[in-house]
Amino acid sequence: MKVIFMGTPNFALKSLVALKANFDLKLVVTQPDKPVGRGKNIIFTPVKDFCLNQRIDCVQPEKIKNNVELVKKINLISPDIICVAAYGKILTQELLDIPKIGCINIHASLLPKLRGAAPINKSIINGDTETGITLMKMDAGMDTGDIICSTKLRIQEDDTTASLSEKLSDLGAEEIVKLIKNLEKGSSLPLVKQEERQATFAPKMEKNDGHINWAKSSEEIHNLIRGCNPWPIAHTSLNGSAIKIYKSKLNNSEKLREGEIKKVNNLLIVGCKDKNIEIIELQKSSQKRISGKDFINGIANIENPSFI
Repeated sequence: MKVIFMGTPNFALKSLVALKANFDLKLVVTQPDKPVGRGKNIIFTPVKDFCLNQRIDCVQPEKIKNNVELVKKINLISPDIICVAAYGKILTQELLDIPKIGCINIHASLLPKLRGAAPINKSIINGDTETGITLMKMDAGMDTGDIICSTKLRIQEDDTTASLSEKLSDLGAEEIVKLIKNLEKGSSLPLVKQEERQATFAPKMEKNDGHINWAKSSEEIHNLIRGCNPWPIAHTSLNGSAIKIYKSKLNNSEKLREGEIKKVNNLLIVGCKDKNIEIIELQKSSQKRISGKDFINGIANIENPSFI
């Protein structure tokens, strides 16, 4: 079975590796390289990096719409299936119509819940206890196509977006290989329409989404910190200095005021709406990450410190 793969970040990589190992992978399509950091250094996408190392034909179109060259290249391959995982752009109907079986998306939520670019972040931020992988036959909408199958995964209390992405990436790779092997044996796609009334959305994360409001509950803040790791990183400020918070833990010590910082049993404790939260790892602007213990010891000279 001739396969084309479209994907960009680390989440897509394990599916790509699995498809290459099991099927006739003809082409990979990934996003263009982009400048990163203050130095604006050009960094290859994880998918492109793998393709270069494995000598896989890989293209990086600047646009999808009205891209005659891309359509011609894919038509010449005449793929049986196009697999998509976090590619980052909506496919045109012209592309969707090319593969014999269709374009199959590996989506990191239990559709129709959390359609969009950031389902993993939002599942943690929302306090969900389970998520999963949905294989979907793509249409021209944003994650609106018919569902082929959904596989659930439990969200652990200490999961971050980084750790949950790894688990879902593994699961997605397993499920897409299983599906294509069944198709090779003659199975058809078991398509089920999505229930629009149950749809929720997870738009692309922005930097400001990580701002901590200490008037929220300790659980909401803890979930925000987990869901914003590794990006955009939950943040607050102290005396005008930006503070990034990477890791936290719920705490049942004597209730502090909202945002109030206190050393309790050698731990960095902050007050929330209902209870307190322990900050385990954080970073002051332009400095290295440190433990909560080191941070609280370093601000001993500040009278009545409070995050805002």
